[in-house]
Amino acid sequence: MPPVGSLAIVLPAYNEAERIGPALDELFEYLRSPGGAVLPDRLDVLVVDDGSTDGTAALVAARPEVSSGATGERRSLRVLTVPHGGKGAAVRAGVLASEADLIVFADADMATPPGQLPLLVAALADHDVAFGSRIQPDGTDMRMTQPGMRRILGKLFHLLASIWVTGAVQDTQCGFKGFTRSAAHDLFAMQQITSIVFDVELVYLARRRRYRMAIVPIRWFDKRGSRMSARPSLAIRVAWDLFRIPLLHRRLTRKPG
Repeated sequence: MPPVGSLAIVLPAYNEAERIGPALDELFEYLRSPGGAVLPDRLDVLVVDDGSTDGTAALVAARPEVSSGATGERRSLRVLTVPHGGKGAAVRAGVLASEADLIVFADADMATPPGQLPLLVAALADHDVAFGSRIQPDGTDMRMTQPGMRRILGKLFHLLASIWVTGAVQDTQCGFKGFTRSAAHDLFAMQQITSIVFDVELVYLARRRRYRMAIVPIRWFDKRGSRMSARPSLAIRVAWDLFRIPLLHRRLTRKPG
């Protein structure tokens, strides 16, 4: 691929006023460190505020790293506010608004430490997409720190997803994924699922488009405070979205060239 001069990090955020400040502190501390120096020269952090009602956007906008648009800024922060539509919609808006050579999205609570960014960037040197995985090469699964019921539901979800949609990709729900700009804009322009199942749709689209995919084992920590609960309505939504992904894209062809 051509030389990489820029990287965008998209952080979807919904009512994250309590956690977004410490998370951005952690991210920018890393970006200013020697470790962050190995990343592309131009780096844009884009927080996509998913219609928050707790002042998340204002907190981000008040930070000193917010881009002023000055020429030569190497590490900058922007906030994009969109109507509340769910994580999938927020990530899509952020990715499609980014023009960097490489685009990564991550969870706004920094459950995946910023020090893992170079792993995705390295994988994208010879792949079109790079999916972070909490499953380590020795088989250790970092999701084992999650509550028992969530692990059980996660295994059931993966079983259904692997049979119907994703194939051998074992950790579709890791919120740490990277793309070249051309692959990102192609895939997210086709994305139609906005629920938590949007990650599965991305995997399905990348496979159908025959993109070169890398699975990248990463460090991850279970940051408590998730507002997702296993309601019957959510289970029905997840099952319906899983079922309809192949139907939504039944006419999809492989990418040109």
